[in-house]
Amino acid sequence: MSAPIKKFAVGGVQAAVWQNEGKEGAQYNTVSIDKRYKAKDDQWKSSGSFKVNDLPKAILALQKAYEYLALKGAEEATEAQ
Repeated sequence: MSAPIKKFAVGGVQAAVWQNEGKEGAQYNTVSIDKRYKAKDDQWKSSGSFKVNDLPKAILALQKAYEYLALKGAEEATEAQ
């Protein structure tokens, strides 16, 4: 599995930006979000569920990912001209 092209962490919440290739070579980006926490057995684990206090962190991480992709798209459009 390939690595994300960019990660944004806010506390234990992380948004990762992935580059994908669709049919006929078209490229597009997706964003995944998860929360890292230490379990009772001292092992780090990931979850897609968020407590109410995690929501502002998730919003901020997603906002950062959106801004990155919006700026990346604007730069690519400028370079194409």
